[in-house]
Amino acid sequence: MTYRQTYADGKFDDYVLSADKKKLDLQYVYDLLCKPSRYSTGLPPERFPLVIKHSVCFGVYHEGKQIGFSRVVTDYSEFASLWDVIIEEEYRRRGIGKALMKYIFAHPYLQAIFRWFLMTEDAHGLYQKYGFKSEAYNPYVMMKVDAG
Repeated sequence: MTYRQTYADGKFDDYVLSADKKKLDLQYVYDLLCKPSRYSTGLPPERFPLVIKHSVCFGVYHEGKQIGFSRVVTDYSEFASLWDVIIEEEYRRRGIGKALMKYIFAHPYLQAIFRWFLMTEDAHGLYQKYGFKSEAYNPYVMMKVDAG
């Protein structure tokens, strides 16, 4: 399956939301995800391009500078796993994360997804607004099932 369809950039106030991987500041994203922090995965830099290549990626930009990122790992049918929904600290609490979530769920490649997963330590309230529910076996895991 080859996807060539483009997905238009979105706007939210003065922010641009984009699914264009060419716009990503890869050093920014790597530093955000892989440098020592609470998000750190310990991913070696040489493997990082595969993370981007095999994910549907989303960037958030303000005045030409990237200020947020998220990605989805999926088979485009049965499941999708939402990862790394991050907005820079100084831009939080402005509705940008909610705008990013809406933009992600509107992406044409992700319309047929039946089952969504994610993991979070502290953003349950945000994800509940989009139909995610905590799983009893692990409070950090959330799932959303679309029966339609």
